[in-house]
Amino acid sequence: MPTLPIDLPECLVFLLGKAYQKAHADFKARIQPYGLTNMQHLVLEGLWYRQGMTATELGRCLILDKATLSGVLDRMEAAGWIEKRPDPEDRRQMRLYTTKKADALKDELIRERREANEELLADFTTEERVLLKRLLRDLIG
Repeated sequence: MPTLPIDLPECLVFLLGKAYQKAHADFKARIQPYGLTNMQHLVLEGLWYRQGMTATELGRCLILDKATLSGVLDRMEAAGWIEKRPDPEDRRQMRLYTTKKADALKDELIRERREANEELLADFTTEERVLLKRLLRDLIG
């Protein structure tokens, strides 16, 4: 049987990929009953942080490109999670807002995210959690 030229358990790309798969799958299972994807949940949290952002502003806030965000926003609007309203000062711009449907689940969905994070980090000390988050932020840039 051929051997791999690298030791996968030491490969950062492999490790980050596996960590992402685990975190993504665990959180997906939590929010799937609400009819949301992980990305849609991220959008809702961004808008709960600051209602009325444009898609460009939201993309910057969430570190997402416009192409990724555009389809997500359209699907969320069609599903009744968000609404787009013309900017009163520049009618060419659309401002994004959560709907009553989304707002009714705000506390529950934020709790789901917090619990998912706690479960993911349960085996880490406080110092390890701080270090992990700092290293990931540094890696993202």
